[in-house]
Parts: sequence; C-alpha cells; structure tokens
Amino acid sequence: MTWQSPIAPGISWYQASVGERPEYPALDGSVTADVAIIGGGFTGLQAAYNLARLGVSVVLIEGGRFGDGASGRNGGQLGTGQRAWPAELEAELGFERSKALFDLAENAKHYLLDFAEQHGIDIDYLPGQMNVAHKRGWESDYRKDAEVMAYRYGYPHVSFMDREETHERIGSTRYHYGVRDTGTGHIHPLKLLVGLAKVAAAAGARIHEMTSASAIRQAGGKTVIDTPKGTITADRALIATNAYIGNLEPVTAAHVMPIRSFIGATEPLDRFPQVLKGSEAVADSRFVVRYFRKSRDGRLLFGGREAYTADSPRNISTHIRRQIAEIYPDLKDIEITHGWGGSVGITLPRKPFSRDVMPGVTSLAGYSGHGVMLSNYSGKMYADTVAGNARELDLLKDLKIPPFPGGARLRKPLLFLALTWYALRDRF
Repeated sequence: MTWQSPIAPGISWYQASVGERPEYPALDGSVTADVAIIGGGFTGLQAAYNLARLGVSVVLIEGGRFGDGASGRNGGQLGTGQRAWPAELEAELGFERSKALFDLAENAKHYLLDFAEQHGIDIDYLPGQMNVAHKRGWESDYRKDAEVMAYRYGYPHVSFMDREETHERIGSTRYHYGVRDTGTGHIHPLKLLVGLAKVAAAAGARIHEMTSASAIRQAGGKTVIDTPKGTITADRALIATNAYIGNLEPVTAAHVMPIRSFIGATEPLDRFPQVLKGSEAVADSRFVVRYFRKSRDGRLLFGGREAYTADSPRNISTHIRRQIAEIYPDLKDIEITHGWGGSVGITLPRKPFSRDVMPGVTSLAGYSGHGVMLSNYSGKMYADTVAGNARELDLLKDLKIPPFPGGARLRKPLLFLALTWYALRDRF
C-alpha cells in the first residue's frame, strides 16, 4: 500500500522512485539517553549519526516516517553560500562574518557530498545551478554578484550569463540573464534521507518513527520529553522539527514560520530536448521563488507555488502546470505524474535559527528554502558542539533572528499580508 504522509499532501515522485522505505519502530516505553532529538529530518538524523559514532547515547523520535517532512520532499537544490548573496550579507554583517558564513556553507556542501560518497548512498547528484532574473533591471547586480564571489570570496565557479546564454541554457525566453554556478548541483533528497537513517541506526543511534513529542520539560536537572507511550529523559536535547514545531516549544514557534510549498514532476521530457539541456537546476529572482530542475531520468521537477497558510490546494498539478506553461509554453499540456507539497520553515530575515531555548536544549530550524546543505551540516555542527570539538555552530547562533510580529494570534495573518504583497510585486 502506498504510504501517504500524515503531515504533507500528495505522493512525491521521490517516494515513488525509491520504492518501499525501511520502517523503524515507534518508541514503546520510557528510556534515558545522553542526548534526545526531536525530529527525524536531515538535521536530527545527522546529529544522531555523528553523536552515536562518537559513543554518545542518543535517542531520536520522528512524528511521521523518515522523509515525510521537508527533508524528503524538497526541491533538491544545494546552492552556494547562504540564502542571501555574499555582497548583501557583507553590507549587513561586514566582510569577516559574511566570509565566515560563506565558508560554513561551502563546508556544508562538501560535507554532504563526501558523506554520501563515503557511505555509498546514490543521491542522483547532477552538477550545475543557475539563478536567473525575471525582470530586466537587475543586470548590474547579477554581474556584481558573480565578480564578488570570484574575487572577494575565492569562489571562481560562478559566471554571468547574458540574455542569449540564459535563453539557450534554460530553453526559454522568459528570463533575461542570470548567473551559472558549476561548483554546486542538485540531488534526490529522499535517497539521501533514507541512506542517512540507515547509517545513523548502524552507528548505534536509537531512532524511532511514528512517535510524536507531546511536551518537553525539565525536571531534576534533566530534560524530559513526553510521547504517547513513554518518556525520554536526557542530559541534553535537540529540537530539529523545523516547520513542524507546532506548539511544542514557544521560542522556536515565535521565530520559525511554516509555509506551504508545492512541487510537480512531469513525464520524462524526451520530446523537449531544449528544456534544460544541461540538466542544471534553476532558481529565479522572484521573492516567491520558482525553482526547477531535471531529474536523472529527464523529468522536470518544478516548484513554485508557495502558500502562506496551512492550507493545500485541491489540485496541486493544476497550479504547477500553469506556472510551467508561463516559462515553457510548449509544455502546457505535459503530463504531471506526481504533485506534492509540504511545509518549509522560514525566519523573518530568511537566515537560519539556532538558539538554546532552555537549559541544555538547542533548537535548529528556519533554513528558509536553503536547507539541503545547511540542515545536514547543522546536525553535524550540533554533534561537534556537544562533543566539545568545535564551535562553528556559534556562527549561526550569533545571527540576529527577530520573532515574527503579532504574537500567536496575529503573526500568521500579518505574514500572509506581507508576503502576498511581495508576491504581487513579483508580477510587475
């Protein structure tokens, strides 16, 4: 029977292409550990693996199955650097901090690819990513970004694309110019997630699916996590739920907002060889970004409809096909074999959220659509911090992440109004 995620709509092409996923038992009874982890996405499982291999006793729980959240359903693009361009971060934070954050992201990229290779996980890696402009007026910014990354940040893999090159590489005249990054690429995220869970379990981490956390509290100098069939008592805890924090912990909930994002997978584009002939990934300049790429078997995986509420459209494919046709008119009747969605955790400044929210309790979240690399590496950095081996995670903890305004009752309506305004601006 095909598994339907209880927390996200639609059956993803990722799920269909990996077949039956391994199942892990739910927690049954009370346990103790050095570290407890809530959330079985990239962050939580990487933390569990890295802690277990260092001999730390770790118990991880996931409310659904591994891969039901954003880690198993995202766009698969690695990107380079943080969500903002280096020049933008430098203007805000200064060169030293901006360069440190850029280097952290490069470490994250290399860690992910090395991890997959080391453990024999075939993640369908394909090289190349393009960032393209849907408006004409930003040409100088794109040229500057490529130059800054090459000469100021020591990253020579980005080059400016003029209109002709952009049209040729995208296979569409919809975009005006862009930058091409040959030092990154895109992956099949669920294959990485499935492999990561196996590796974490083999390292000795106790990992449990279908086990939700109903409360997190402190007692006797320990952290206690309540679940339906028992408690976890630990010296330290990591909250790695990202967009699925709910009401579990108020500090994270105030700083990380869930938004819905949706993806469609087409039939293989054998009849349309002009579409992304280099099989590179694409992200455009809209605030409500559209992102798309080719899979290894030649499908177009297209994401672009963000909804700033918890609701899901009745027919995901209809909305996705409309956006595909704006860029590729020849694909207006293309078959969309799979349509799915999920929640992405964003912060107000679109920077990662890393904070100690209780004594001994750390929360990592808010990757804001740039999390394939950063979420994996954040889990590793957390484990390094627990082991006393490194303080790289402090670079994220030092970022100023304000809470969303309006409190629990008003922040979602206010965010909906603000982001709807930005979505309208993208049209004009």
